[in-house]
Amino acid sequence: MDRRLYFLLPDRAHALTVVEELNNSGIGPERIHALGDRRTRLDGLPTSTPRQANNTASRLEKILWNANLASFAVALCVFIALVFTVTWNWWLAVPIIVMVANFLAGLSFTSVPNTHLGEFQDALAHGEILLMVDVAETEVAQIGEQVHHQHPEATIGGVGWGSAALGL
Repeated sequence: MDRRLYFLLPDRAHALTVVEELNNSGIGPERIHALGDRRTRLDGLPTSTPRQANNTASRLEKILWNANLASFAVALCVFIALVFTVTWNWWLAVPIIVMVANFLAGLSFTSVPNTHLGEFQDALAHGEILLMVDVAETEVAQIGEQVHHQHPEATIGGVGWGSAALGL
C-alpha cells in the first residue's frame, strides 16, 4: 500500500522545482498532488482531486472509527445480556469474538502514524503550497530525505495513508 508524504513549500516556484525533481526521480505527476488556498496560484502543478481537497479520507476514517466503537459497544451489551439471561453456551462466543476483533483492529490502526489536511490549514491560509506525494512504503525515507536535502525550505509535514486507486 502506498504512503502519502506531505511537504509544505513557501511558494509556487519552489513547488514547481520539487515537482520537476520528483518527476526526474521517476515519480510521475499522477502521484503528486498540489493543494493551496483559493488565492494561491497552482497553475503548472499537478492538481489535487476534489476528494483530496475536501479531506474525504479523514471523514472516512472517522466514520469507520465510530462504527468500530459502536459495534464494540453493541457486542459488549449483547455479551452482558447473554451472561445474565443464558447459561454458558456457544452463543456467548459470538460477542466475545466481535469485541476481540474490534479491539485488535483499533489497536493496529491507531499504532500507524497518520497525517490529515486539517493540520495544514493555517499554512495554506498563509499562501503556502502543500505537495502530497504518493510513494511505496519502501521509498518513504528515500524520497523524504531527497526533498529535504535538496530543498531545506520544504517542511516535511508527515506521512499518511495514500490510496491512488480511490483518489483519496
